[in-house]
Amino acid sequence: MIEYLTKLLKGWGISLPHSTVSEDELRALIDSAARQGVLVESQREMIQSVLDLGETLVRELMVPRIDIVWMEGNKTLRQGLSLALRSGFTRIPVIDENLDNVIGIVYVKDLAKRVHEHHESEHTEQVQEHLRKATFVPENKTAADLLKEMQKDQIHMAVVIDEYGGTAGLITIEDILEEIVGQIADEYDDQSQEVLWLSDESARLSARYRVEDFEDEFGVEFTEDERDDVDSVGGLLAKHLGRVPIAGNSIELAGWRFTAERPAGRRHRITSVLATKLDTQDTQIAGE
Repeated sequence: MIEYLTKLLKGWGISLPHSTVSEDELRALIDSAARQGVLVESQREMIQSVLDLGETLVRELMVPRIDIVWMEGNKTLRQGLSLALRSGFTRIPVIDENLDNVIGIVYVKDLAKRVHEHHESEHTEQVQEHLRKATFVPENKTAADLLKEMQKDQIHMAVVIDEYGGTAGLITIEDILEEIVGQIADEYDDQSQEVLWLSDESARLSARYRVEDFEDEFGVEFTEDERDDVDSVGGLLAKHLGRVPIAGNSIELAGWRFTAERPAGRRHRITSVLATKLDTQDTQIAGE
């Protein structure tokens, strides 16, 4: 990383005191150049972020286990493509018995190509027949070391393993690069209102809408078991589905159906939930 940064600084017209510099010397040089106006603040922050990667652990940047969208290996290609299209991801980890047993990574383009060339395969073949090898990395690895490995081996995604060998999370090369350049907003990252009434019996909610605010606004009360350990409507969906919600998933609680709507952002998280009043008070999980 230091070698790369020294070349970058030379390209910006900043001379170095000698051919090889330590990290401390490089940090001091950057601060001095910023004070003198040779570097603009955005340049200084980017270089500091690159240096900080050497002290940043993978577990600090990964998508945590609870937020991983995964696929079972015994699903048909049609089912796999359906999940991929609804989730918005082009690469998805595939599991056997549970999330601690990741058997590979499926690429949507591989499934789409197979189905396009052999139409019958969407019903006769399983996702586990079309896997790419998964890369596993320890959660205490530094982001700088992992970035080098990903660039060298052309790896886009890695499964993060905890000290017991279980799946702790998932990390992509974009997660690391975003730590350098900052989060990139998209067209859905707006300050949309948290509740938009569509009719007397339906409303569109922000996935971040607080459960207690929903209870007050909609005149309902969830049981302690129904809302335990969750703060938002999106969290409510995840809790009762037992996995990360994707578009189309729904649950029914306290006389209301909650349906996950559009995903947004690079991590394709659900941003809105459609709440529809039911005719009965039955509670069930739907949208499988």
